[in-house]
Amino acid sequence: MDSLSLHSLAAYWSAPEIAANIVIFLNLLGALFLGLVVGYERAYHGRAAGMRTYGLVCMASAAVTVIFGSPNLWYGGHAVMTTSPDPSHVLQGILTGIGFLGAGVILREGLSIRGLTTAASIWSSSAIGVLVGVGFYAAAILLTALSAACMVWVSRLERWLPSHSGVAIVVRFNRNFHPREEVLRRVAKERGYEIAAGSLSITFASGQPEWHYVAVTSGGKKAPSVSELAGMMSSYEGVESFQLAHCRH
Repeated sequence: MDSLSLHSLAAYWSAPEIAANIVIFLNLLGALFLGLVVGYERAYHGRAAGMRTYGLVCMASAAVTVIFGSPNLWYGGHAVMTTSPDPSHVLQGILTGIGFLGAGVILREGLSIRGLTTAASIWSSSAIGVLVGVGFYAAAILLTALSAACMVWVSRLERWLPSHSGVAIVVRFNRNFHPREEVLRRVAKERGYEIAAGSLSITFASGQPEWHYVAVTSGGKKAPSVSELAGMMSSYEGVESFQLAHCRH
C-alpha cells in the first residue's frame, strides 16, 4: 500500500507537477482553439465533420504529444524508466489513427467522390495539435492560418483558373433502343464535352439499357451548363430518363 501513502499521493501535487499541468492545460486550450478555427470553415459549409470534430482531434493530438515533454514527472515522479520514451512512435500512431478517421468521411456517390478535402483537413488538424504539443506554437498558428486559407480561398482560385469540369450522367434508354458509343462520343464532342476515359459502364435490365459515364468539358467552345444539357438530352431520340449531377472523379 506504499503507492497510496500520503507522501506518494502528495507527489502528484508537488510544485513541478502543478507547473507541468498548467503548461499542459494551456497547450490543450490553445490546440482546442486552433482546431475550432480550422473546423469552422467545414461547419460553415455544412460538412459532417465540423468544429467539434476538429477541436477534439487537435486537442487530443496535443494531449498525447505534450506529455512526452516531462517523462520524469510521469506517475508523480515514481515511474521507473529503463529506456527513454520515443515520441516518434507516438506521432506515428497519432497520424495513423487520424488517417482512419479521415477515411470515414470520404464518400463515393455514384461517379462522384466527396470528402477528400475534409479528410485532408482533419489530418492537418492533428498535425496542428502535435505542433502545439511539442511547443512549436508559431508553426502551429501558421499551419492553422494556412489550412483555413487553403480551404476558403483555393476553391475560389480553382474556379478562376482554367479547368475541366465534370458532369456525372446516367441515361436510361427506351426498350429495344440500341445506343452506340461512337454516336454518344460524337454528340458529346459537338456540345463541348468528351467522355472521360474509363468512366463508361452499361447495365441492362428488363430490356432497357442504362449508361453511366462522366462527361468533362473539352478545350474547345464553351460547354453548356447542366440545366442547358438537361434540356438537350430531353429531346434526344431513344432517351426515356436521365440524371445529371456535377462531379469530381
